[in-house]
Amino acid sequence: MKEYVALSLETHLFFARIMKEHSLFLLVGFPCREQRARVRADWFRREFEAALWQTVQLSNRRVRAAVLDSGEIVTEFTLKAERQTRALSGVFIDSALTEAERRLKAGCQDTQSREMIQSVRTLNRRVLRLLKGLIEFKEWILQEVRACRLYTTNYPLLIEHILREARLYHSIIMELEKEGCISKESMREKELFWNQIMMEHAQFIRGLLDPTECELIETADGFARDYCHLLEEARNQDMRSMDELTRKALRTTKGYQQFKTAGTEGITACRIRSVILPLLADHVLREANHYLRILESKEKGRD
Repeated sequence: MKEYVALSLETHLFFARIMKEHSLFLLVGFPCREQRARVRADWFRREFEAALWQTVQLSNRRVRAAVLDSGEIVTEFTLKAERQTRALSGVFIDSALTEAERRLKAGCQDTQSREMIQSVRTLNRRVLRLLKGLIEFKEWILQEVRACRLYTTNYPLLIEHILREARLYHSIIMELEKEGCISKESMREKELFWNQIMMEHAQFIRGLLDPTECELIETADGFARDYCHLLEEARNQDMRSMDELTRKALRTTKGYQQFKTAGTEGITACRIRSVILPLLADHVLREANHYLRILESKEKGRD
């Protein structure tokens, strides 16, 4: 149950923030006339923010240092990106939550007490209910966009992308509720999942950069090709070959993380021409940091 508590809290620290930001990106992508969709997106944004506050209150000295130090929870750019995005979009973003996350300490205090296990189980059930609604909302958006009945500035592929991430989050919490841990088979599937997510990030970045940013567009194209090749190789490999693919993914993701770090710094400093919200740049950087931690953890486990 110690693992159940820590893994649940770590999952929420990462994914609840991702979900609240997905909701914000959906909100600002709808035109004024789509008021019902805007209100619903904002409701999910506020609900996941509240769930994240609850997670933070439970997490101090109960999660691993590797997670807190990875840059997947917050980065050096998160506060600035939030403040800039709030000013640009007019949507309130509670940066006190980010400050609270930055103050979290690692440890395993009280992770096996009955009260803590029950608190985490209550949080998991709350998030599962929220995710069910958010998944249905994203499915509806995708359906309406494909039928040309709804306009958004978000690509259809981006909606599919954030829908897959919500389903992954749901599946992780469901597995923790059923098994109390995450299986090795599940870890392999996550590696393939994140290779696709990284590839799509590169495709989105390329499409959101100003056409004059030729060098950055070319670099993004290169990363998209690299992850595409990793996915193609994975389809044709047996389990023994997956270790080499993991090493390739690790090398690629280290370079990609550096590219995203430089991009986030450039966007928050207004040095890069794009239509990328500062918080979106920080968002995809945190996802790269998360995947990098997963890959490095897997590599250390084989040493």
